[in-house]
Amino acid sequence: MRQTDRAVIVTGAAQGLGLACAERFIADGDRVMLVDIKEEALLAAADRLGDRAVAHVVDLASLNADSAAAIVASCVEAFGRCDVLINNAGMIVQADFVDFPEDGFDKTLAVNLKAPFLLGQAVARQMIDQGDGGAIVNMSSVNAELAIPNTVAYACSKGGMKQLTAVMAVGLIPHGIRVNAIGPGTILTDMVRQSVMQSDAARQTILSRTPAGRCGEPSEVASVAAFLCGPDASYVVGQTIYPDGGRMVLNYTVPVPE
Repeated sequence: MRQTDRAVIVTGAAQGLGLACAERFIADGDRVMLVDIKEEALLAAADRLGDRAVAHVVDLASLNADSAAAIVASCVEAFGRCDVLINNAGMIVQADFVDFPEDGFDKTLAVNLKAPFLLGQAVARQMIDQGDGGAIVNMSSVNAELAIPNTVAYACSKGGMKQLTAVMAVGLIPHGIRVNAIGPGTILTDMVRQSVMQSDAARQTILSRTPAGRCGEPSEVASVAAFLCGPDASYVVGQTIYPDGGRMVLNYTVPVPE
């Protein structure tokens, strides 16, 4: 796999972790196609990132094999090839289990699991045709392993993402395509800052289960993505790395200063 001037697709790139990943890859000398449904924010992000970034607006909730192939074709048209895919886009619906809406379950799995499957297929076909490998990173979550009772669809999608990553990894490594995943804990994206971190009680709960004593920054997740797609991770295949401040190894709560 080439290590410089790569062509990268990042989904969910208008904000949050996706935007942080796009910024990191461009800083590392790559070219990035930003994919998102939020057209205004996406175009603004691409414009700010400069001539090494292009935008592709699409609703991943309605993605099918043809529209997934069209995303890859747009990347090839813009950059001549496709070397890296960051399957980052995701959504969450919250409701008690007995009240959880069917359409919310279906849409969450469409965005969080089916779209990465379809894009993974389309990108892998392009990488195989190119003949020199590539890297795919799927954005999972600590909730691939840990349950939160009011996020059933999100938790199921991330549990599925862990296994999708494993199946993709063993299926694609013969072609030199490495597939891994990232499972973040609580990361201070704009969405988190404007939602759960607005509540002192929620903040206390989050920090009580985070031994590092703080939430993560989007750039810290982007650095893991850069590692997994780079030469230092050349023997890392089918793994999920958890930048979570220690949450996954915690079996008790830690004191939180008032």
